Amino acid sequence: MSAMLAMPVARAGVSRPLLMAGAIAGPLFVAVVLVQAYTRQGFDPAQHPLSSLALGELGWLQIANFVVCGALALAGAFGLRRALAPGRASTWGPRLLGLGGAALIVSGIFLADPINGYPVGASEVVTWHGIVHSTAPGLAGIAGLAAYVVFARRFAADRERGWVAWSIVAPIAILATDVAAFTAADFRPMVVGQLIGSLWATSIYLKLWRSAW
Repeated sequence: MSAMLAMPVARAGVSRPLLMAGAIAGPLFVAVVLVQAYTRQGFDPAQHPLSSLALGELGWLQIANFVVCGALALAGAFGLRRALAPGRASTWGPRLLGLGGAALIVSGIFLADPINGYPVGASEVVTWHGIVHSTAPGLAGIAGLAAYVVFARRFAADRERGWVAWSIVAPIAILATDVAAFTAADFRPMVVGQLIGSLWATSIYLKLWRSAW
């Protein structure tokens, strides 16, 4: 067991459910988004951002997805702090990933504005809650980039080269999907980026979860 995974036995029992909550959050969020994106009438995943799923008659499904997965991510961040302490990444790692969870909850509370004709017939005006909603993913993205750096440094200190590489490749791939999305005016690559980020976070949580026996 590496130094990173060593934790007091007293913390293990408390941390494991929280770590699993964090591991589930990202994949669950993306899965629910994909099911809605390809079954929701009038929604085009190429033209409409995933936030638009929170609008309309079935919008409550995506609102619940935002809030529930955000709460799971926050729980995971608490577990991460307990599992990592003391040492590198034990303070800022959980804070940065927790900010991502908080951003999901904010996105579920403050809804996006209608865009590109969805929902059908809705007035496309800029609102204050739409502005708040739009800032949440940006802040989460910045926090996410910082988290990759924080964890890459810890993995480097523990000489875990594979995990260092994963923590470098993941953000590069995500930035590439963002560039592709803006270049092609297509929101689908951004969902791919969301999935990559979710898998990275999940892998971190599962790594620690397996060690917390």
